[in-house]
Amino acid sequence: MDVYEAVVSRRAVRGFTDRPVPREVLERVLSAAAWAPSASNLQPWHAYVLTGAPLAELKKRAGERIAAGDPWDEPEYEQYPPALKSPYRERRSAFGEQRYGALGIPHEDVEARQRAASANWDCFGAPAALFCYIDRDLGPAQWSDVGMYLQTVMLLLRAEGLHSCAQMAWAKYRKTVAEVLSPPDELVLFCGMSIGFEDVTVGYTRTARASLDETVTFVDGY
Repeated sequence: MDVYEAVVSRRAVRGFTDRPVPREVLERVLSAAAWAPSASNLQPWHAYVLTGAPLAELKKRAGERIAAGDPWDEPEYEQYPPALKSPYRERRSAFGEQRYGALGIPHEDVEARQRAASANWDCFGAPAALFCYIDRDLGPAQWSDVGMYLQTVMLLLRAEGLHSCAQMAWAKYRKTVAEVLSPPDELVLFCGMSIGFEDVTVGYTRTARASLDETVTFVDGY
């Protein structure tokens, strides 16, 4: 698979089979992802990979919180600005309509949307998950470095025939994740990532992308 194919075929998969992901594949991906760029080579990412019994335990604990109606953990970072301006507001709204529309869930059915969202904390059935942390003393530039690392991981997973779904949703249950992983106090959970083989029986709608002239300005010298 070439780079272009990996980029275009990468998407947030929300349905995985239980086929195990070999440890050597995960090690190969993460060893290569270490070459992702970071300012002054700080490499500010801290990744934890769960499979088997530890991941099952995390899913169980998260499921118990969902069943009990526990409130989300207080946020340690702002996922979205409180007043999202145009065109970002419209793009987010369009994503929600496409995501839940593909599941046959109407906009007004809040309960059904919540049930669908709860699949996040089962990793959509994936047999492997990565949890990415960053030191809370680092700044916006280092957070962008973490984003480049995660993108590199996801593209390498495609090269291995695997799919993924990056999930900031796990930050809402960060205390439950910490119960299983016991990360140092100085680390902030940025996101989780479900990893596995796609369940092709699960339907989806590919979300659109803005046109090139909406996001790119060429200042030509030709």
